[in-house]
Amino acid sequence: MVPSFLVTHSGGFHADELLSSVILTRLFPEAEIVRTRDPKWITPAADRVIYDVGGNYDAEARIFDHHQRGAPLRDDEQPYSSFGLIWKHFGHDYLRATGIPDDHIDAVHSSFDRSFVLPIDLTDNGVLSPSIAGPLAGMTLPALLESLKPVFDRTDTEAETEAFHNALTVARAFAEARIARIAAKLRAESVVEKAVNDAGESPILELPMGMPFRPTVVKMGADHLLFVVTPRGQDWSIGGIRKNEEGFELRADLPKSWAGLTNAELEEASGVEGATFCHNGRFIAAARTREAILKMAEIAVEEAKDDALALP
Repeated sequence: MVPSFLVTHSGGFHADELLSSVILTRLFPEAEIVRTRDPKWITPAADRVIYDVGGNYDAEARIFDHHQRGAPLRDDEQPYSSFGLIWKHFGHDYLRATGIPDDHIDAVHSSFDRSFVLPIDLTDNGVLSPSIAGPLAGMTLPALLESLKPVFDRTDTEAETEAFHNALTVARAFAEARIARIAAKLRAESVVEKAVNDAGESPILELPMGMPFRPTVVKMGADHLLFVVTPRGQDWSIGGIRKNEEGFELRADLPKSWAGLTNAELEEASGVEGATFCHNGRFIAAARTREAILKMAEIAVEEAKDDALALP
């Protein structure tokens, strides 16, 4: 039976039931969200899904709480929050409803669970503290969502309800954006694979547009690639490839003599007609034509090789 009600607790809201609500409202758009602790509502029935309240976890009865003794754990013994439980049981249907191709659903589900759902689960259960983010602790998603609660002296029910639904809109935007990016990486993979194969032994990778490329380059073991060339509007760009997933160190930087230059100054420094811009950080440069950007790429490769040979 399609539920008529999505039941979660009243009072202060947190990221886990907000994000659970994102999933459930997409699947059951006609269902009403009921925020309550009234026993008659948090008792399982055919017309409802209950989450983050009720003191029980029973998927068949459609109740998904994690506060009780013997609360559910993942296979690796890490705790679920209501979000993790809802994602486990409804995530595949949610992705199908958003138009993710069937052959990508398992991969997107797993990636989103690992990178987005699990941190929410751990934070809600007190296993992971936002304080590890240091000065950015208050900018983590759970903290930002909770900052949308009504201020202390607004105690009317309308304020609480309004705040919850405002926060739900924000939570939905972040969840959908993360899923869209994960799905985009999968779509890009086949394009990048072909481009790597077409590049052969060349250290220059040419792509038909800007897209996520590093995961595929790493997966294919294309360690010889140093720079990526792509069209950018009416111009063309060349960029470096990061050595690691985190951080900004590149496999090779653009030439020092180009740093911070534009137009005529960059043309003179590079010897390339049509060169228009090089970032002072030497991780990206631009030119007016494909011919010009490929010439810049060739020069950058030669300088990078010379720099490598000069190292002790």
